[in-house]
Amino acid sequence: MKKSINTLLKHSSFSKINRSANPAVVRASTILFDSMQELASHEKKILKNKSITHYAYGRYGSQTTIELQKIVKELEQAHHVFLHSTGFGSVSLVFMALCQSGDEVLVADNVYYPTREITEKLLPKYNIKTKFYNPNDIQDLKSKITKKTKLIFVENPGSITFEFQDLKEIIKLAKKNNITTAMDNTWGTPLYFKPLSLGFDISVSSATKYFSGHSDAMGGTLSVNKKTYNKVKLCDKLLGSRLSADEAYLIIRGIRTLDIRLKAHQLNTKKIINFFKKQKKIKEILYPHKIGSKNYAMWKKYYSGATGLLSVVIKAKKKSSVLKFVNKLELFGIGYSWGGFESLAIYHDISKSRNFYKFEKDEHLVRIHVGLEDPQDLIKDLKNCLKFIR
Repeated sequence: MKKSINTLLKHSSFSKINRSANPAVVRASTILFDSMQELASHEKKILKNKSITHYAYGRYGSQTTIELQKIVKELEQAHHVFLHSTGFGSVSLVFMALCQSGDEVLVADNVYYPTREITEKLLPKYNIKTKFYNPNDIQDLKSKITKKTKLIFVENPGSITFEFQDLKEIIKLAKKNNITTAMDNTWGTPLYFKPLSLGFDISVSSATKYFSGHSDAMGGTLSVNKKTYNKVKLCDKLLGSRLSADEAYLIIRGIRTLDIRLKAHQLNTKKIINFFKKQKKIKEILYPHKIGSKNYAMWKKYYSGATGLLSVVIKAKKKSSVLKFVNKLELFGIGYSWGGFESLAIYHDISKSRNFYKFEKDEHLVRIHVGLEDPQDLIKDLKNCLKFIR
């Protein structure tokens, strides 16, 4: 019986060990075999990316992590999925696996700040040059491609300023110039957009965010096509990155309700945006809500849904008043990350981390994650605190 993805998320994994509806948490270092022949045969299976029930050594994972790999592989429509202890661990592996001395990489200017840091502070040590391109200008990307360009790294949308790019055009450029492409797809998740199916070579997600959904686990997924598999596998093996069985279990628990939670996040976000539209102190809403806008058109072209993360540009003469607005919120926690059940708000100063996005005088940005609380309560909280903005 063919199952929809919504059913698959609920029925994708159970324990053959104790007949539980959930997989067992298998913690292991040494894995025992009946003979040297069996061990050698098993290692050959792993090398050929054959279906397995266990690894040859605990550093590579356990039955629990294999179950999570199966789920994400189906979601991503991937050749293989690598699991890491954090989402940024997966991002780092992209650069480590695919770049070598003398290479150039093109990176979207709107990427997650630690992604920018690895390209600016670590890659130069290995004689790898990074160029940042304007995510709103495909011609800027095109003009920066050289014979040395080996990788284009896209974050779509940018998780603070939410530029949506024409992804097919990026892939077309990359294929024409024999360049590998990777995309951070944490915002949309592979439920709403599948980078590999469109033509990207690598899709990265922070499993800490929507996959987990409960703000109590950290992890990263790196999904690859067949062409890229061997390059990433070698580096993954040698760097020794590993997601623990306990974290994998928590992410599996969360991912079962991914479809239901994302619908609720999207619905609540629409209500919050409708409120923001009426507020004079909100100059701009950075989210694909405005029909007729470029961002909306690019979102509609590629995505089947939207999630709960957005930013608002606030017009205020005093930065302290915007900080007070954030500080006074009762239902929006102040903290990094997003994708959990709870709402969050945080002030961002991007003046030193962007080349192409500039604020006008007295403009301030607050990023908001809309959680699963009653949206009317969230709106009341926002309304009560907007009065502090001057």
